Amino acid sequence: MELQAHWWRDAAIYQIYVRSFADSNGDGEGDLAGIRERLPHLAELGVDAIWLTPFYVSPLADGGYDVADYRDVDPRFGTLEDFDALLAAAHDLDLRVIIDIVPNHSSSAHRWFREAVAAEPGSPERARYLFRDGLGPDGEQPPNNWKSIFGGPAWTRLKRPDGTPEQWYLHLFDAEQPDFDWTNPEVHDEFDDVLRFWLERGVDGFRIDVAHGMVKDPALPDIAENAKADLLDGSTTLPYFDQDGVHEIYRRWAAIVAEYPGDRAMVAEAWVEDADRIARYLRPDELHQAFNFEYLTAPWEAGRLREVVDRSLAANGAVGAPSTWVLSNHDVTRHVTRFGGGEQGLRRARAATLLMLALPGSVYLYQGEELGLPEVTDLPEDALQDPTWERSGRTERGRDGCRVPLPWTEGPSPCGFGPEGSEPWLPLPEGWGGLSRTSQRGVEGSTLELYRHALRLRRELEALGDGPMTWLDAPENVLYFEREPGVRCAVNLGEEPAEIAADGEVLAASGTVEGPSGGSLTLPGDTAVWIRA
Repeated sequence: MELQAHWWRDAAIYQIYVRSFADSNGDGEGDLAGIRERLPHLAELGVDAIWLTPFYVSPLADGGYDVADYRDVDPRFGTLEDFDALLAAAHDLDLRVIIDIVPNHSSSAHRWFREAVAAEPGSPERARYLFRDGLGPDGEQPPNNWKSIFGGPAWTRLKRPDGTPEQWYLHLFDAEQPDFDWTNPEVHDEFDDVLRFWLERGVDGFRIDVAHGMVKDPALPDIAENAKADLLDGSTTLPYFDQDGVHEIYRRWAAIVAEYPGDRAMVAEAWVEDADRIARYLRPDELHQAFNFEYLTAPWEAGRLREVVDRSLAANGAVGAPSTWVLSNHDVTRHVTRFGGGEQGLRRARAATLLMLALPGSVYLYQGEELGLPEVTDLPEDALQDPTWERSGRTERGRDGCRVPLPWTEGPSPCGFGPEGSEPWLPLPEGWGGLSRTSQRGVEGSTLELYRHALRLRRELEALGDGPMTWLDAPENVLYFEREPGVRCAVNLGEEPAEIAADGEVLAASGTVEGPSGGSLTLPGDTAVWIRA
């Protein structure tokens, strides 16, 4: 694979939710062999890299983000040899591979946690996690009032085999995901070794799960009674998120990654609302990228989106880092549905894609968005597996709706996700095959062809990718900017047609546009266009 310096500054990176991408053996779950078989499709799509969600040994209490062994592949997904074959095949296609690292917590099935449970309070084994005595005369109350992101308390009390209750342990997520204690040097050393294990196998980088959550205020203070314990809401100051100590960890990790050739990269999943706070993760001696969740959660409003773009570019530019842009991932409602669903949602999603791909920096695409997939909102209750469902008292359905397996071919389920007759781990909706890759490939105007065309132009046109942008005068509800040399992007976020000053070739459009005529171009509502200036 030909190496490109700082490839991550303008890369298009495709997120693969391993369990839902492609099932090679008919057991209903996606696997590494299935991904390897489908890599040519991603190379044809025009992306530069793939990001794999966790494939490590795990009970799958939280979709693999509960890791029991950080140095091995779960048998349901394959073997280390399968991973090596996938990595080699990706590199042969000039695709880089980023993998998830989950450092905030492990699985309760992890060897360390099993040793901690078997050990006594105050032991070295327990010091790897956040164990504390409870409050009250008999320690029957949790050490503080912290809440789990998945609902309910963030503390669970251990019981001895005879039923005698003892210490509590912290889990910001599910009870099967105990939090590490990052004040312990042994935890630092362990993750140093985990990073090296995968770097030596040849991975091109890491996506860091809950990157803002490893360090806790040592006083473990109560949170305000009305505080939201919500990973998706970075507006609240919480004593377990975005603590200054996380930056020492990333400076250490950056030094490790820099030892390896090939310009390896790290991206933070840090749900921090303030752009300046996010930029602190991207200082030259820390991480390379951070997901732009403020952009992901912004409403379909021209003024609001422009504010987010300006703020992101200014904050990241101040530390010399590129911005990243993302519309969907495995934790949020798919943007076709967020933008209104149905035909309107798809129109807006297609326009949002052209806007995102024209902005300076790198982009992350979530599997299936190139097919225009909506959120599956009517999964049967007995099929739901996200821990949020049970921990919320079955009031919040969780994230399964964006994790439904991909349709690859037309016809009935499993639509090419697995062998004919196999039953996917989440049911595919009736008619899902009509959105499949085979039903859209080569079809003019399809969402898949829009992505392929735009990603090809993004590679070919010097103006797109990393670099500056300039806002241009535009009507109300329209975003209009120029990328030098010679490319303009206009997006009409309103419902009524809008006219923009344009006199050049239309390079790409998310819908039907009129013109240019007499130096102007008419955009219908919820439409984006690229123009050669």
